[in-house]
Amino acid sequence: MKKIGILTSGGDAPGMNAAIRASVRTAIYRGLEVVGIKRGYDGLMDGDFIPMDSNSVSDIIQRGGTILKTSRSERYKTKDGMLDAKQKASEAGIEGLILIGGDGTFKGAREFSEISGINSIGIPGTIDNDLFGTDYTIGYDTALNTVIDAVDKIRDTASSHHRLFFVEVMGRDSGFIALNSGIAAGAEDILIPEEKTDITELIERLEAGRKRNKSSFIIIVAEGEEPGGAFELAKRVKEKYNFVETLVTIIGHMQRGGNPTCFDRILASRLGVAATEGLINGRINEMAGLINNEIVFTPFAKTRKHLLNNNEELLRMARMLSL
Repeated sequence: MKKIGILTSGGDAPGMNAAIRASVRTAIYRGLEVVGIKRGYDGLMDGDFIPMDSNSVSDIIQRGGTILKTSRSERYKTKDGMLDAKQKASEAGIEGLILIGGDGTFKGAREFSEISGINSIGIPGTIDNDLFGTDYTIGYDTALNTVIDAVDKIRDTASSHHRLFFVEVMGRDSGFIALNSGIAAGAEDILIPEEKTDITELIERLEAGRKRNKSSFIIIVAEGEEPGGAFELAKRVKEKYNFVETLVTIIGHMQRGGNPTCFDRILASRLGVAATEGLINGRINEMAGLINNEIVFTPFAKTRKHLLNNNEELLRMARMLSL
């Protein structure tokens, strides 16, 4: 192997640049040429390639987003799109790919390998932390800290005005961000897609807090908890129990941005090195992950999204501690 390509795909996540940096410099150290592929799979199909050297990734470890840009491509899901990508990769002499993204990225890589014969190694880059094969995904820790910082500020206002806030965080299919940020921020309740919300029970917990003269109430809601999200939940609660002013805050895409935390920079660096060396050493269509602080490789076919399996215990703990 003489030349590899690197791309980021799907939603951006803090720490992607740190992973790019580690992959590029590891490849150069091992004597390979590196090309950056702009705009994810769209760039692969369009031949939007740039040569990369050590200087290309200077001063980026602390930056959020991705210097290679990213996208979600419908065209790439077609056979014609993958054939275009194969042609452009072959013309550029690309013999292997490092892919930073989530389960959709890895599914596309597996299918592309079957058509093109070009193998890939993946790096889990998603704030949702919902991939099988790693304890943590790049960007998750930063997103958690962004949420906690925002909720701490909202708590100041909630306490000053004796208000109930529903705070919506990202997590269309997964409650990892909501559950863990809710525990860390001392939320009065946490509502996640994996757990059906009982409005009656929620109101009972709010009433119990009111009787204890709590000065503020924060409910963390994962965006995929139910149709309408936090606004719908707040409406349903107000219809039955409007004991304080009820407001909704949606943190939104702030969770994707910002400088990555120390944890995410180190995780991204470790996985970038591992993925690149894995590709060089002949690993085929696997994701580099971290389990029990050890590097592991998991076939793309198994890196599907997974749901919380310990939410009942964590939710029980969160509600007990919010008394």
